[in-house]
Amino acid sequence: MTQPTYDVVAIGNAIVDILAQADDAFIEEIGVTKGSMQLMFSPAEADALYAKMGPGREVSGGSAANTVAGIAAMGGKCAFIGQVADDQLGTVFAHDIRAAGVDFDTATRAGDPTTARCLIFVTPDGQRTMNTFLGASQFLPAAAIDEALIASGAILYLEGYLWDPEEPRAAMRRAIQIARDNGRKVAFTLSDVFCISRHGDDFRTLIADGMIDILFANESELLALCEHESFEDAVAHIHGKVPLLVVTRGEHGAMALSGTDRIEVGAAPIERLVDTTGAGDLFAAGFLHGQAKGLSIEASLRLGAIGAAEIIQHYGARPEGDLKALAAAALG
Repeated sequence: MTQPTYDVVAIGNAIVDILAQADDAFIEEIGVTKGSMQLMFSPAEADALYAKMGPGREVSGGSAANTVAGIAAMGGKCAFIGQVADDQLGTVFAHDIRAAGVDFDTATRAGDPTTARCLIFVTPDGQRTMNTFLGASQFLPAAAIDEALIASGAILYLEGYLWDPEEPRAAMRRAIQIARDNGRKVAFTLSDVFCISRHGDDFRTLIADGMIDILFANESELLALCEHESFEDAVAHIHGKVPLLVVTRGEHGAMALSGTDRIEVGAAPIERLVDTTGAGDLFAAGFLHGQAKGLSIEASLRLGAIGAAEIIQHYGARPEGDLKALAAAALG
């Protein structure tokens, strides 16, 4: 088996986020569960909601894309596969992820629909409510999966958000098989309770079939996946079914379960909570960076906490602080 040339190769939605402040009354008015994600199924629906937004800020996003941008900021070497359209937002996304130090060579898609966008409303308590038009990202073809690229990554990282459309779901299944055939690890994030409500059986089958080496979830997602109301019952339920489980618990920190080992760390301190957009993505960045570099699970959890803490202290889900320096300081 050849040595990997990338720490992480990720496949995910290529999205440009548009963030605006909003109050709880506005979230109630548009009929979305606060702190969740809902899909918009047409450009007209996205345009209508965009018209209701206050002044916005455009920041490239997408869950797995945010994660590899975070890994690159920590000094890791990453590549990303995701579909954009041949339009202005597609150009913005491609520029931003390459500028972050991530290799991105997926060919643009001509014609409609447009590049994906996510309208994010941030309430005064820092919670983000996401409204996503998947656009071109839902048409990522299996042909975009470069076998040599997948084989060159120590870890293949996939996001549950992209499991919804049929075409990228088939592409990710192919990528999983390529990774396994080449002895690489597969990491998967459940992304949102919404994804589990639609594809929980698929995710449980992937786990049962031994296709996932590292599973990321937050507490709510773990409960939904395991169909339990108690966190400890859910942990007991999934124990032994996935080699490495990583669960984020907000201000209560995070835990990992590997074999008989249960490791927990507290949340990293912050000065002010601004926006929780990307907290899970940057936690995954720190953890995967640590694992790719051969660090212990505890050290990887600590790096994850550092990444999450940096991102929630400013708007948007791409790092603004010096994550490499923060990581070095955290590990002494």
